[in-house]
Amino acid sequence: MNIDNSVLSSINSGGNKGLSARQSDELRESFLTLLITQLQNQDPLNPMENAEMTSQLAQINTVSGIEELNSTLEGITSQMDANQALQASGLIGKGVMVPGRHILLEQDSDGNAYTTPFGIELSEPAKSVKATIVGEGGQVIRRYDLGSVKAGVQSFEWDGKNDQGETAASGRYTVQLEASDTEGDQIEAATALQYAVVNRVTPNDGNGSVRLDLGAIHGQVTLDQVKQIL
Repeated sequence: MNIDNSVLSSINSGGNKGLSARQSDELRESFLTLLITQLQNQDPLNPMENAEMTSQLAQINTVSGIEELNSTLEGITSQMDANQALQASGLIGKGVMVPGRHILLEQDSDGNAYTTPFGIELSEPAKSVKATIVGEGGQVIRRYDLGSVKAGVQSFEWDGKNDQGETAASGRYTVQLEASDTEGDQIEAATALQYAVVNRVTPNDGNGSVRLDLGAIHGQVTLDQVKQIL
């Protein structure tokens, strides 16, 4: 008398929650009833071997153990989801740096320019980082050197002026970043970052990830895409 492997598989299935508590109890009761019946009716001249009994008991214990493990994991997952949602809700209204290349520029009535920050994430220190500001039509607005930059996440400000020292028009721009090491070779593991404000938090997307709504321009990102909070 063995418990079919398909039963164990159904209990440990990742696609569902396995057997219900009632089904599980019924399975254990049936197992114990059959085991006791087998012991009572065994041939005295050919009794059940200890190894066989131990194997069958181990199977029912495995069933119980899997159920308890699944229940524990479900509890841990729920706690992590709740903590993630709580952490994400604390970002509402705050500015964050996420992967992207957008820079927004606005001029006030006095001609003063205000721009959103941009940034870079580096896997190693860069000897030189060069920034190129590009308009929506693809025209180069400004080129300048940001100097040496440490590894990690760093943010910068564009003063809103073009190469001629004039204030650029209000609108959306993109930044192109080129980082090089001490040998002058380009650093491939460099990610451009853009600034956005967290408007709201959306529920889990089905993959267990809380998403942050950054508005129509920047869309939505997951919590792990937030590289810096400003």
